[in-house]
Amino acid sequence: MKGFFQIAGTILALAKGSGMTMRISSKRMMAAGIVASVISSAGSAYAQQIIRVGWTIPAEESKYWMMRRPAEFPNLGKTYKVEWTQFQGTSPMTQALAAGALDCATQAPLSLANGVVGGNLKAYIVAQHVYEKPGGFSVYWAVMDDSPIKKIADLKGKTVGISVIGGGTYGPFAMLLKKNGVDPKTDIKLVETGFAVSEEALRQGRVDAVNMNQPFAARAEAKGGTRKLFSLSEEMPNIVHILEACRADFVDKNPEAVKDYVRDITTGMKKALADREETLKVVSEQLKAPVPVLETYLLKDNDFGRDPGAAPNFAAIQKMLDIYADTGMLPKMDVAQFKHPTIVAPIQ
Repeated sequence: MKGFFQIAGTILALAKGSGMTMRISSKRMMAAGIVASVISSAGSAYAQQIIRVGWTIPAEESKYWMMRRPAEFPNLGKTYKVEWTQFQGTSPMTQALAAGALDCATQAPLSLANGVVGGNLKAYIVAQHVYEKPGGFSVYWAVMDDSPIKKIADLKGKTVGISVIGGGTYGPFAMLLKKNGVDPKTDIKLVETGFAVSEEALRQGRVDAVNMNQPFAARAEAKGGTRKLFSLSEEMPNIVHILEACRADFVDKNPEAVKDYVRDITTGMKKALADREETLKVVSEQLKAPVPVLETYLLKDNDFGRDPGAAPNFAAIQKMLDIYADTGMLPKMDVAQFKHPTIVAPIQ
């Protein structure tokens, strides 16, 4: 604020030095009004902490609500503002968090852990978006109906698509391949293929097998001509797919703003689950996916699971970290390092 008071002094000095003694009072009054306006704006700006947030698709309904229906969140735009940046997957967001380019972002347990190991990232898990529930949707790899690939071992020598190499789906994918005698680093050509273009890449023959996620899996299944080869639940049931993490230094410096952000994520999850009809519209707007496609799965039994308060399942995340450690993908890691004592969903 010091700079604003210096500006105020300059404005008043100009008024005093005008040489027009009969108008000094009015000039002072005008200057005072300008100063008051400037200081008021400055105070408002200082109160609105900016949080740089990374997001991706799919399955971040609470964030989509915040982006598409901001008026439903009393703190958003008032006690804090969000600068939203879209990424293709969790791994690039991990790098952005580690570099200090993001404050909070969608993460997968594996990508977040890799950020700790390789990027010295210190972060808190503040909320959870989706997990794989028994009987629900599981991310899977598809091939064309007429493909000679009948089992995982048949992938040797083939081109396989994955949303992001090193992202959240890579861990159980690599473990499944290794179990079936396929080295994901040497036996296949692994190429990054975003979920939105997975179906197109498969049908055009650019890949022999590719990962499928909602809503794109539902769209492909409706068209026909593809079949499921394997799903991640075969290797790792009850996967926590994506969660929300914030840099520890940012949280420690701005606890109230982050608390309000997590409170709004909690609210967003509640709104998403309470009003499916509106959520279909929100997700359609954000993902540019037709409502009839979303209607076939979103928030139904064949979808991912969601905690009603967006609460992180730390026990399940610990189990995933243990599996990654047992297979040599990560060193031993305690999920407790990601827990903040008070800033974690649900926050009412």
